[in-house]
Amino acid sequence: MTSVATTAGADAVGRRGAALVVLCFVQFMLVLDDNVVSVALPSMRDDLGFGAAGLAWVVNAYFLAFGGLLLLFGRMADLLGRRRVFLTGVALFGAASLVCGLAQEPWQLVAGRFVQGAGSAMASPAALALIALLFPGSAERARAFGIWGGIAALGGTMGLVISGALTGLASWRWIFLINLPVALAAVVLLPRLVPESRAGHAARLDVPGAVLGTGALVALVYRLLRAGESSWGDATAAGPLVLAVVLAVAFVAVEARAAEPLVPLSFLSFRFRAVANGATLLFSAAMYAMAFLLMVHLQTVLGYRPLAAGLAYLPYGAGILAGMWLSSRAVARLGMRPALVMSFLITAAGLLLLSGVAPDDGYASGVLPGMLVTSIGCGLSLPALTVAALTGTTEENAGLGSAVLSSVQQIGGAVGVAVLVALATRRRDGLTVEGSQYAATEGFSFALVVAAVLVALGAAVIAALLGRARPPEGTPDV
Repeated sequence: MTSVATTAGADAVGRRGAALVVLCFVQFMLVLDDNVVSVALPSMRDDLGFGAAGLAWVVNAYFLAFGGLLLLFGRMADLLGRRRVFLTGVALFGAASLVCGLAQEPWQLVAGRFVQGAGSAMASPAALALIALLFPGSAERARAFGIWGGIAALGGTMGLVISGALTGLASWRWIFLINLPVALAAVVLLPRLVPESRAGHAARLDVPGAVLGTGALVALVYRLLRAGESSWGDATAAGPLVLAVVLAVAFVAVEARAAEPLVPLSFLSFRFRAVANGATLLFSAAMYAMAFLLMVHLQTVLGYRPLAAGLAYLPYGAGILAGMWLSSRAVARLGMRPALVMSFLITAAGLLLLSGVAPDDGYASGVLPGMLVTSIGCGLSLPALTVAALTGTTEENAGLGSAVLSSVQQIGGAVGVAVLVALATRRRDGLTVEGSQYAATEGFSFALVVAAVLVALGAAVIAALLGRARPPEGTPDV
């Protein structure tokens, strides 16, 4: 009897491990598509005949759908079934990838990217919720989230490498078509590995809250994405921002009165998660902007070809993996609050190093040191932030907690890119008398210093507030 129980337990552990592998591969694919188009945009423009404004929406359509629909689909996963919503999202993402890969007109590619973003918004929070439920113990959950966070960050880095390689050696269409086998494998394998899970009581989706919350997020993301095309003070462009504020106020009013709200206010006011999500907002703003600015700097100032610029990011992926390996050990040895403060400060130091890269610096002496320090800090930070942001989530609201975290990351990234790129541009334009390379470098450096300040501010928030927020029993000590 004992041997039978042992065998059953080993099988269950094996299935959980296999499920984690499948979920991580899917997340790698989803995050990779955040920026996989970056290096391939010129080829898409030439093949499909995009105008300058239309080309930007190959990127923006994905972020608009992903960032705007996360909250709605995260709650749907809790109510309708997390595995069901995940598989639907993966299938939708795969179908949209095929449309993108076969697109013959600009509108077809933009539409496919929007549907890709919608599929990601379904699959990503549902996958994170499944991991939270598959690994309920604090230590095993920290390890699982460490793997998850590292793979996700690696996907963001490898998107640039893969895009450069496929665009240079084959065709930009393959950056979408390579998603198909991953999506197919997930749809086939996951039902065999993970049981269905949903909230324990019958509940209805809060339709007014869903419409208002999703509308507010879509309007906000749309305005942030338009920031690069118009001034923040442009009266004609203020409409989406005003609409986002009005819808957000209405959303809070409706949720306060709803019997079964989309986002219970008590969930948002839980201090431990609130501090973690606030720090995540600052961290995401800095890191998304850094990735964008560094890629532009490598190609326009340092003269790297697209493939070389993508390959230059490979050490960044290695640093993230190293940081990921250390993250759970740092939390176990130091506690969550000291580990997070340390990792944020390491990241800030790396950003300051990168801000000093000059036009005549070599890769090994100029770019690589700051890149490695930043990547190790990032690898240390992301898994611990994920654990903290999902602290206290249960069978009832794991999908909601995952969606809130993902929304914070997307909104933070959109804010960071919009604001810091604008700051870099203004700094550059004010120094044109000194030469284009010098001016561009000054703008790049200024923006990265601001990014370092944001991360340091996040460390201060964690140090001041996270220790006063009492996590539920079983969470690593802060």
